[in-house]
Parts: sequence; structure tokens; C-alpha cells
Amino acid sequence: MSTSSHHELRNAFRTLLATPTCHHTASVFDPLSARIAADLGFEVGILGGSVASLQVLGAPDIALISLSEFAEQATRIGRVTRLPVIADADHGYGNALNTMRTVAELERAGVSALTIEDTLLPAHFGRKSYDLISVEEGIGKLRAALAARVDSALAIIGRTNADAQTQEEVIHRTRAYQDAGVDAICLVGVKDFDQLEMISDGLRIPLMLVTYGNPDLRDDRRLAELGVRIIVNGHAAFFSAVKATYDSLREQRGIAVDSNLTASQLVARYTNPDNYVTWAREYLNLNE
Repeated sequence: MSTSSHHELRNAFRTLLATPTCHHTASVFDPLSARIAADLGFEVGILGGSVASLQVLGAPDIALISLSEFAEQATRIGRVTRLPVIADADHGYGNALNTMRTVAELERAGVSALTIEDTLLPAHFGRKSYDLISVEEGIGKLRAALAARVDSALAIIGRTNADAQTQEEVIHRTRAYQDAGVDAICLVGVKDFDQLEMISDGLRIPLMLVTYGNPDLRDDRRLAELGVRIIVNGHAAFFSAVKATYDSLREQRGIAVDSNLTASQLVARYTNPDNYVTWAREYLNLNE
């Protein structure tokens, strides 16, 4: 696709942000899935960092994928996509300067928006995977991301985890990121509408919510009233593809298909997580 086509898709995404309606993302992970999503009428897609790690590396979501590998996959999708795609750019692949490089590469890849989160990545040994950097460092990354974009239509979305901090801290961070100039705020781990109302009160910019199908947040009309414009329910399409591949290949080999194995169990089996646990204990545990 041409640069002008990417610009048009970015403007289409900004229109979504400005429309008082919730839009559910399609999980797109390769060119074919992006084409399917557009053909089925989805307004927006998302390339998840965890999905890219599985698709490109066959590795668990522990910040192993590099920027170049992620950007390559985003470029493959960007060549064919007919719907705006949000890139889950994790923590910007490093500090504020790395974040600037991330924005440059993903803008060139053709994404319409990208999220930059304030998670401390890679996670330290023995620590939770959602420890957060300081608010000040988070602001620095977002300001750097905004400065790095060439096409002003590219949306920069600041992301934080509501489950990893107190309510007061969430409110403080979201206000600070809004003041830094981001185009939207992405929230992960919001429990219910009461919590969402407190967070959204006073925010002037749209919200993107990662709900993973939380039943306490299944009311698109109410979500839209609270400023939510983008809903991410997960990446069921990719996991369904994993399950279908396993079942098809087993059947081809004449092996009885174990229909009780879930896609998540298959991913756990084939990403060799035990190896990473062993290596982390051996090479990252500084107390031994």
C-alpha cells in the first residue's frame, strides 16, 4: 500500500476515536487474517505483542521478540490491510530513545495507531510481569513517541494496567499521560463500571479497553458513554487457528484428536515455557 493509503487509514481510525460508539478489534496476525477481518466488516484490527511472539518466534510472551521482528510482521500486514491496524508496541522496546525508533519503524510499516505501555519490561526475575516504571519515565516515553511520528494522523496511545496499582495511582497516571498529549488512553485490568467511571471522570480523550471478555464490562452503550471507543476482547482468532492446525495435522497423521486440549494448553506445550523458567532461574536469579 502507498503512504497516502496508510494516511487515509489513520484518518479513518481517528474518525473511530471521535465517534461515540464502541468498536471491537479483530485480532490480525498475518496478511490473510487482515484481509478476512476487513472483508467481514471489522472497523479496526490489532496486532498483539503476545500473538506476534507466538507467530514469529513460537515463544511465550516474555519480551523476547525484537523490534525488527515485530516491525517485519507489521509490514507484511501493512502491505495489504484495508482496515486500520493498532500495533501493540509493548514498552517501546526500551527507553524513550528506543521508543522513538519504534514509532519510526511502525509508522513505516503502515500501522494506524500504536500503544506504548508503562510496564517494566523485561520483567525482573521473581517479579510480577506487570511492575510499572515511574510516571515520569512513562511521560518521557510518550512525549518521545509523539515527537518521533512524521504523519500526525498516526495515533499514539498511552497504556497502563489498572490492576497493578491503586485507584488513585491509575487516575494520576491517566491524567499525566493525557497532559503529555497522547491521542487516547488504553486501560488493562479494569474490573467493573464503578472503577471505569472513576478513571474516566475528567478525561478528555478517548479510551481503549482491554477486557478479555470481562462479563462485568459487557455493555457497549454504557462503555461508549464513558468514552470507550475501542474494545479488545483478546485474540481468539489466532488461538482458534492454533487449535485448528493441531487438530488437522493429527487427523492427517491418523492420530486420534484430543478435543479436550484447549488452544492455551497447546500454546503452553509448544512454546517450551519450562526451558525459559529454567534459564531465568539460572541466568537471571542474582541471589544464587
